[in-house]
Amino acid sequence: MAYVTDRKRVTGLGAARSGTGHHWTMTVTSVALLILTPFFLGIIGSALGSEHSDVVAMLSRPIPALIVAAYLIVGSHHLRLGMQTLIEDYTRGLTRKIAIIVTTILSYGIALGGLVALMQIAL
Repeated sequence: MAYVTDRKRVTGLGAARSGTGHHWTMTVTSVALLILTPFFLGIIGSALGSEHSDVVAMLSRPIPALIVAAYLIVGSHHLRLGMQTLIEDYTRGLTRKIAIIVTTILSYGIALGGLVALMQIAL
């Protein structure tokens, strides 16, 4: 019998040893998206219906380009973490591993594609 206090048992990170970090990252990305979303919608909303040259001129400025890039990166990371949680909750075995790998590739592929498109527009 081990003499371990209740506090010592609780200070671990849980059964999987990663739940706290996952939750903290989801919380931070959620707050970042709460801040970025109005700016992103303002930039994209003002670009809707504009001429191509006006959109290129707007996204060529550093601040709108950085906001759109940050939104793409943070949003895709948040998407990956949320999908990972769903997959872990509802699938088992090899299906779980394959689904997590596929969603990771897709979410970062979406971010990379968006960033490449943004760079082509901005540069």
